[in-house]
Formats: sequence, structure tokens, C-alpha cells
Amino acid sequence: MDLNALKQFLVVARLEHLSRAADELRVAQPSLSRTIARLESELGAPLFDRGGRLRLNDAGRLFRDHVERSLGELDAGRRAVAQGLGSVRLASETFLTLTGPLAAFKRVHPSVEVELQWSPADDMGRRLRAQDVDLCVASQPIHAEGLESVQLFEEAVGVAVPLGHPLADRTSVNIDELSGEPFVTARQGHWQRRLLDRLFTARDRTPKIVCEVDEPTAIADLIGAGLGIGLVPGFARRMNTPLVWIAVDNPGCRRTITLSWAADSHLSAAARLLRTTITGWDWPA
Repeated sequence: MDLNALKQFLVVARLEHLSRAADELRVAQPSLSRTIARLESELGAPLFDRGGRLRLNDAGRLFRDHVERSLGELDAGRRAVAQGLGSVRLASETFLTLTGPLAAFKRVHPSVEVELQWSPADDMGRRLRAQDVDLCVASQPIHAEGLESVQLFEEAVGVAVPLGHPLADRTSVNIDELSGEPFVTARQGHWQRRLLDRLFTARDRTPKIVCEVDEPTAIADLIGAGLGIGLVPGFARRMNTPLVWIAVDNPGCRRTITLSWAADSHLSAAARLLRTTITGWDWPA
């Protein structure tokens, strides 16, 4: 029997009036009449007495009780499945790029508890293998065995300068031109700091760091306040900050975002669903 037909039957049984039931269900009355007639045909017995006014008969009351119990069990099953999804623990170097898929996941699975933890990339392999976390999103390679990974997207990293900076009218700069500029950057271990050190070391130079922060999302605000310049991913160009983003003339000035999990772990249903949401997200090309 069609589930929708059973739900419509319950409304007709409660109101004992086809017109009012059709209005409540927002369906045409002739269509609702045909639905009830098909049910009665399948059951081989009338469910209503139609002598003057529609009345639920004994067979109808018996069937109604069974339908209510069946639909109640079905709803209970849905709730049990939702509650059985459990929770998921996601570690990342930054959550700014994940707000879209995380919000979409919570809209679809509001009962799932999502635990977010900041983690440097160096710790992710160990934490995944120890099952301290279920999933990790990194902006740099995770050098550890026993992991499975999928690339989400790759993007250029530029240098952000405040409005009015001498470099603000440039479309690109090279590392030599940035030598001596005051840099706002993240602490050791974060991908932005590693990239900055690697770019300058390749040119046998050392960046002039004037501000080292624990919260990478504060870098853009500090640059905008005039404290210095800094490496900022292309993703951040869509943020409403008073900065000028300039391309760096170096093919290695990029970051690759990957999602990783332990290859031999038995991910919970919630973790598998979140993995699907993140990998299926419309990431920038």
C-alpha cells in the first residue's frame, strides 16, 4: 500500500469529511476519493459508511488503529536511525574553508554531533591512527602511513597588503621584492608559516616576521589594520576584508586541500556521511 495513501486515509478517518480532508491535505477532492476507493478495493471491504454523511465503520476503525501503529513505528524507526548516526570528530588547520559543507551537513543531519578540533598537520597522522579523530582536513601534505586521502581543491596563495601599501597597485611580485617587508603570519607548524619559510629559504633569505599569531583567521584582519603583509590563500579573496591580494611569481606558492582518514578505521555512519558531504562539495576549480 502507498504510504501517502495511508496518511491521507488517517486524515479522512479523523475528520469524517472528504471536502475538509482535501482542504487540509491540499489535494483535489476527486483525487482523495479515488485514493480511499483504491484502499477499500485492496482491502476488500468498505472503510466508511456513506449513508448521508461519511462515517468510519468498524472495519475502518480497525484499519485506522493498525495504520496509526504502523506509521508510529515507522517514525520511531526514522528517529532511531538518526540517533544511531552518532557523532563525528573533524580536525583541521583552519575551518574557514569548511563553513559551507559543515552548514549543509548540519541542515540535513541536525541530530549528528560534529566535534571540531584544531590540529597542526604534523599531528594528524598520529591522531587518525589512534582514532582520536575521524577525519582531517589539511592544507599541506600529511606524511604518515596507513592513511587514505582525497584532494578537495588546489589554489594559488598570494600576498595580501593593506590599502595604500606601495605594492598595492601591483598585479604580481616576487620573493626578492618581499624581502624586508614586515610579515604577519601563523605560528610554526601551520601551513602558511611553512610556505613562507620555504619560499624565502629557496631564495636564501629569511622573512621579517613582526607578528606571529595562534589564530590564522586573524591574519587578514591584522594585515588590514596595517601591521604588515602576509600570505593569504585565494579562497580568502571572497571575504569582505580591506586588503589587496597580489599574485606571487613562484609556481610553488600554492596550497592543496586534502581530506584524510585512517585506512583501517571503521568510520561511524556520521563520519561517512560527513566525508561524502565534504568530498561532494562544489569546491573552487
